[in-house]
Amino acid sequence: MEIEERSADDVELGALLAAAFAELVSRYGAEGRSQVKGGARYFVVLDEGRRAVGCGAVQVFGPGSEYPGDGEVKRMYVVPAARGRGYARALLAGLEDAARAAGHPRLRLTTGHRQPEAIALYESSGYTRTEAWGKYVDQPGTHCYVKRMQLPER
Repeated sequence: MEIEERSADDVELGALLAAAFAELVSRYGAEGRSQVKGGARYFVVLDEGRRAVGCGAVQVFGPGSEYPGDGEVKRMYVVPAARGRGYARALLAGLEDAARAAGHPRLRLTTGHRQPEAIALYESSGYTRTEAWGKYVDQPGTHCYVKRMQLPER
């Protein structure tokens, strides 16, 4: 398994993001679809044939936000045919490596009650439930998580 950073206009990434949005809409309805803000770094996980089978992003909480300097995991997704093979766990580890390298003291993420497989992945990877933030405060069924990053000593 290999993790690669990709540009926002990458064709394989675009197809994965479209599939991720479609799955969210099928689970939650139209409110499942939201956009990742600018400044996100996108990553894909590659299978043995070097095809992108999953994606995710790390976006920074900017100055003036609730958690300035923290990173946020966005758009974690693995195609259904590749699930159960460790791609999501490898991708999450790659996103964490990118967050540490960028100096994010914590990595935050949200998922929903209709994604039990995501909840299991995050909790087994050391993420703990935390208070909702921003637009998620008034969204019942949203699960917010945080994990402290072990930053390299300088």
